[in-house]
Amino acid sequence: MNKRILIPTDFSKNALNAIRYTVDLYAKLNCDFYFLNVFSFEKYTTNSLNIPEEGSAVYEQAKEDSEKNFVKLLDTLSLPPENLKHNYYTESTSNFLSEAIKKIISEKDIDLVAMGTKGATGSKGVLFGSNTVMAMEKIRECPVLAIPEHVSFMSPKEIVFPTDYKDVYKRSEFRYLIELANMHHAEIAILHLEKNKELTKTQQSNKQLLSLILSETTHQFHTLTEKNLGKGIQSFVESRESDMVSFINRKHFFFGNVFSRPLIKEIGYDSDVPILALH
Repeated sequence: MNKRILIPTDFSKNALNAIRYTVDLYAKLNCDFYFLNVFSFEKYTTNSLNIPEEGSAVYEQAKEDSEKNFVKLLDTLSLPPENLKHNYYTESTSNFLSEAIKKIISEKDIDLVAMGTKGATGSKGVLFGSNTVMAMEKIRECPVLAIPEHVSFMSPKEIVFPTDYKDVYKRSEFRYLIELANMHHAEIAILHLEKNKELTKTQQSNKQLLSLILSETTHQFHTLTEKNLGKGIQSFVESRESDMVSFINRKHFFFGNVFSRPLIKEIGYDSDVPILALH
């Protein structure tokens, strides 16, 4: 069965880069890519509080412009070397982005959502675009891959997985990461940011479980003495020229800390590696 991947796009350079990165990342697999554009009416309406309804001239014009941009996008992607393993589908909607994403995830049984970290309006002060943060926080049905705008695709050789060993892991949460690592013969670097010198019995048990879960994948354990989570991840990734960072997105503790605003700045904006949120 084909891998099904959803990529929201606003037709910006950043969004195109995210599409190209994801298409290259899955070059070896049979994939159905669903491109989603949520169109707005700002350039068609004056300061009216009424949202144009489907069938109105303003709505139809906005939808037509979106569909024209998709024609250009598909022309760009179909240039040689074209990958015959890949199929492309487009969706133009005026729905809210979060609702539109969840609708397609449900209808198409999506395996992965991939998106650029900034949109067309991204200013230098905006770190992760609010849409990317929203997707990482709210989408729980499948993994979310966020791709910084200057990342050029290279087959990943090391994927960093930071952990405090406080959570009990489930094999199902790692299925996607293991598949990706094996597909690219990448090593998973498990990074423990050390605050206390000794692991508790619970932490030791969770570490052993993690090793068991990753037993069919190349992996190494690393320890770094660094109190600041973001700085620790950043320095590790930079020193080793790692290719990706992955987290398990649970509603408590680790992920929330990492993606609070100051840490987004440290590991998101300054980082040149994609970030994969698992569930």
